[in-house]
Amino acid sequence: MAPMKRVSVLLGHLDETRTDAPLSELITHHCNALASVGQPARNAPDDVVIVSALRTPLCKAKKGGFKDTMPDDLLATVLSAVTERTGVDKSSVGDIVVGSVLGDGSQRAIQCRIASLLTGFPEEVPIRTVNRQCSSGLQAIADVAAAIKSGYYDVGIGAGVESMTTNPMKWDGGVNPKVETHAAAASCLLPMGITSENVAEAFGVTRNKQDSMAARSHARAASAAKAHKFDAEIVPVVTKVKDKATGLENEVVISADDGIRAGVTAAQLAKLRPAFKPNGTTTAGNASQVTDGAAAVLMMKRSEAERRGLQILGTFRAFAAVGCDPAVMGIGPAVAIPEACKKAGISVKDIDLFELNEAFASQASYCCEKLGLDEEKVNVNGGAIALGHPLGATGARCAATLLHEMNRRGPSCRYGVVSMCIGSGMGAAAVFENC
Repeated sequence: MAPMKRVSVLLGHLDETRTDAPLSELITHHCNALASVGQPARNAPDDVVIVSALRTPLCKAKKGGFKDTMPDDLLATVLSAVTERTGVDKSSVGDIVVGSVLGDGSQRAIQCRIASLLTGFPEEVPIRTVNRQCSSGLQAIADVAAAIKSGYYDVGIGAGVESMTTNPMKWDGGVNPKVETHAAAASCLLPMGITSENVAEAFGVTRNKQDSMAARSHARAASAAKAHKFDAEIVPVVTKVKDKATGLENEVVISADDGIRAGVTAAQLAKLRPAFKPNGTTTAGNASQVTDGAAAVLMMKRSEAERRGLQILGTFRAFAAVGCDPAVMGIGPAVAIPEACKKAGISVKDIDLFELNEAFASQASYCCEKLGLDEEKVNVNGGAIALGHPLGATGARCAATLLHEMNRRGPSCRYGVVSMCIGSGMGAAAVFENC
């Protein structure tokens, strides 16, 4: 299917007023965990609940606080924290699943195993990696939740790690020449910035709208940091930073995100040049930052959490991953969020808070408009434009930020959603309940 025809079909399928639309040629696959029929029952003994959700600070790749920190050290920090802060014996963890995108598969898997052993997990506790691009951290959480719900084990950790300093984006080996005969397959190779431009052009997302979202992201993140809202979710990292001039290493404690630009305005952002195409609208200022970081979420059956006397941050209710046109991959949340809500037995209107990954302001703006989301419910403490997007860790980071904010707001904030677009044309979303 030609790119513009695919966009036309996509527009039709996102039109909620249509009643004659056939099954989409674009939404190709659904992976649903913990699907439920009707409104979910509250406080069931076999609910999968979160008892700890923590992250490292997020630091700019190659020049931030973690430029000289190994990814296994980042991961070890959060794996240790979620168990030690809750008093959960590491030997009781049934499995650890870690989202990671850029690291070589076999090497990253071994680094994760090393991280777990260095932080005191016994040899008997297994660990594995998962890669669904930008949703990898959320996929890790969903995988662990599904395993707990299935009875494979009672306690597990879903995590994510990315060192975009250590593992920059690259393509190893050649490209299959067959992609030239398949438009959608060829679109999988489009640079993410070009897909952002495609979304802006196809759906009329203006440069001003994108810059306004970016400025709001920084303002909210700066306000949240000033109010110490991130303190509950951030684990300070003791590491070393090498001085370029002397080559000497200095021990430091990194305790805050370093990408937030307090006071930046849409007018200032409007002066930046397009980053991906002449006369484009996507810039370094209205796209997510390239970032290093890690996050982890400790989950267990509700009955297990109650037996241990642990505070419950929230309940994992549903997960959905969907496919969409790779040429406009950024629209993924617009189809994933309704699907996840459907699996949870609720509607998008029931959601009180959203952590919608700001891969690009173009796609995040479109998704919010398409779903009719109240901007006062979306990324209330800033998003990836201000905080950064460590690919494999973002899903778990968003979950930590969401759950702590839901708890601050109390029972009136019942449902929250984490969602993101996924390179090569997908979207993912998960529903959490504050109970």
